[in-house]
Amino acid sequence: MDGFTRLTVGDCQKGIRRGIARLLLATIAIVMAGQAKVAAMVQRARVKDVATVEGIRDNQLIGYGIVVGLKGSGDTQQTVFPVQTLLSTLERLGITVPQTGNNSAANMQVKNMAAVFVVATLPPFSQPGERLDITLSSAGDARSLEGGVLLLTPLYGPDGQIYAQAQGALVLGGYTVTAASNTRQVNHPTTARIPGGALVERGVPFELKQIHTVTLILADADFHTAAAMAEAINKELAGTRARVRDSRRVEIPVVEGEDLPRLLDRVEEVEVELSHRARVVVNERTGTVVIGGEVRLEPVSILHGGLQVNVVTRKEVSQPNPMAQGTTEVVQQTSVQVLEKAVNRIELKEGATVEDLVNELQQIGATARDVISILQGMKEAGALEADLEVL
Repeated sequence: MDGFTRLTVGDCQKGIRRGIARLLLATIAIVMAGQAKVAAMVQRARVKDVATVEGIRDNQLIGYGIVVGLKGSGDTQQTVFPVQTLLSTLERLGITVPQTGNNSAANMQVKNMAAVFVVATLPPFSQPGERLDITLSSAGDARSLEGGVLLLTPLYGPDGQIYAQAQGALVLGGYTVTAASNTRQVNHPTTARIPGGALVERGVPFELKQIHTVTLILADADFHTAAAMAEAINKELAGTRARVRDSRRVEIPVVEGEDLPRLLDRVEEVEVELSHRARVVVNERTGTVVIGGEVRLEPVSILHGGLQVNVVTRKEVSQPNPMAQGTTEVVQQTSVQVLEKAVNRIELKEGATVEDLVNELQQIGATARDVISILQGMKEAGALEADLEVL
């Protein structure tokens, strides 16, 4: 047995155990690497970014007023309600305009004013004295609001109560210049803003202490996201208080005597694993196509081609001979041109991605509207596993 090593049964068992240990370590390393890769791909967001608290919401305000100080670009006489608004404002200030005579209200020609609608958003827990940004839009036929000043305008809520008062100089993001029947317009000069142009007069009555159950409302309804949110909140609160009500709502009962602002602060900072629905959004008016990364494609073969038919009409003059007794006539000549394009073929095999589809469409020179038609056909054929939303 010279030149050979004598191995006992114990040595063999030790070697087998070492091999199994190395194999287990390698397997664990591979699994951990895969989990790390998956975790890196998982999208996470805070609760405050994907959900809102029921009852804590904004409120829309609207008002009607007049803008003065325009340089002849205001409403014309065809718009009657700005003059009526001006007369009412003058009467409240103690000025009476006669109804008859040369200087009567019927003969008023006011081009330096315009009627506008004013809108604003009242945030939750707003108190009197806070300032709000407002947006104004022309309600008549004014050409521009440039240089105007909004007179005191009450802003009403859905219940008809006044919640704010607006007034101030307008800020425009556009202009209109007219000279010698030529007009140059940039953006929309009939819409303006006044940063901090409204003062809150009354807030919406709402007390946190009246909340006995915190209800979180998801922006996008999804059972998986709702379940993940409840699980993450329970982990943060070290209990089982959060429960899923449906695909959009998660409820958290409030313990008697609990600091509710502190509870909401903790809940809103919790990170949640998101699960978005696969979606494809197309806008036929602009030819825009947006495809989400979660979209999956099934094996499909696409044939895309087109037939172009042009009808051309030309008018020619038929002139008779000098000695003939005929008359000159205009003769219409019509020709039809047919151009048939070759059929383009796209074949997507199993495991194809959205990137593969886009590359194939680019290679055949498909336009945005062609892509929209192809996506609609793929959806009908069951090859597009996503919600197709047409704007």
